[in-house]
Amino acid sequence: MTIVHPIEQAWITSGGTGAQNYDEFADDAEITAVIEANPASALAIEMPHRAPENLGTTFADSLPDAVRRLTHAKDQGRYLSAEDVVVLYRISESGSAAKAPTYGMFCLVETAQISTRADEPGLVIRNEDVFIEKVRERVALAEATGHLLSPVLLMQTGAGRELQEALAAACEAAGPPAATDMDPAGRKHEIWPLPAGDEADRLRELAGGGELVVADGNHRSLAAQIGGLSRFLAVVTTPESLSIDPYHRLVASLPMPSDEMLERLTETGASATSLSQPAETPRNADLVHLYVDGASYAVTLPRQDDAPVTERLGHALVERLLFGEVLGLDPGDKRIRYIGGDYPAAWLRGEVDQGNAAMAVLIPPVNVDDFVAVNLARQKMPRKSTWFTPKARAGLVLAQTGD
Repeated sequence: MTIVHPIEQAWITSGGTGAQNYDEFADDAEITAVIEANPASALAIEMPHRAPENLGTTFADSLPDAVRRLTHAKDQGRYLSAEDVVVLYRISESGSAAKAPTYGMFCLVETAQISTRADEPGLVIRNEDVFIEKVRERVALAEATGHLLSPVLLMQTGAGRELQEALAAACEAAGPPAATDMDPAGRKHEIWPLPAGDEADRLRELAGGGELVVADGNHRSLAAQIGGLSRFLAVVTTPESLSIDPYHRLVASLPMPSDEMLERLTETGASATSLSQPAETPRNADLVHLYVDGASYAVTLPRQDDAPVTERLGHALVERLLFGEVLGLDPGDKRIRYIGGDYPAAWLRGEVDQGNAAMAVLIPPVNVDDFVAVNLARQKMPRKSTWFTPKARAGLVLAQTGD
């Protein structure tokens, strides 16, 4: 038996609906621009209040438009019905510096298997704190549309290598893809629906052959629980297919001058050194870089060697010391923007130089081995600390949850 199941009623894109997930953007205006350029994008359904014609309305008030857009997309043939399928998924790059392809499989996974602490049984490990208002929006969207549009990205930690080889072979043998989609980074996303049968059963057994760690989609997995869904839409992939990029922060305004902030930071036991070069993503895991008032600093934050690894990560120290003790900001404060690895350090510095933020905080990425070890130990990662790449696209495979 496996906790991984076929999608009973799937809707497969015929093209043109793929989108970045709603939480991959640094600025809401970018979401509006994407929807304006491609109204068929699933983003127009996932974030209806950011569509150009709905600006100024609330998410809740815009939900009827999300339902209308989904119905219209189906009527236009942008999504095609498929029953009892899993969907093979390959993401590939081109060029001399291209990384090896990423392999995964769209499927449904049992919600009751989600575990968030050591004494809670379950094979699906959710590992980060979340922002509850985002979870409520995902619940409301699923209830209004009766569909799940974005998958939770799950990393298979037990049979990962065997699953990787099996998915690669299955994609190679599947012939032309049912649909192909290109993301803004130039990666090609290809999908192949696989009907019920021996091959699908074998892949489902491998996908459920060990503990599954939530690599992306903590909010969506919790929304499935709160929304009472017995199963949630997922892409199961492997450690070999993923890497972790930096996850930085921008602070919109500071409650004190920058020199006072740096002085208070040193009082916590940190050390700050001026940099002659612009702030970048630190290569040393013991450092974070700050960019404020046109100046760059390398900051060493004090760590307790005997503390759990999650409390020694740069993201945790920034949250506790810089934001909490020095600036008096809660992690959920609206002045903090969480910026994923798709945005380079120069972009963050530009946001500060243009007056769109007061300070950029650049934090080294977590490595995959540490991430897996933390999760298998049922410890909790700091929120927004892992930016896995490549990410699964929304709007390629939908799972219908209602009539």
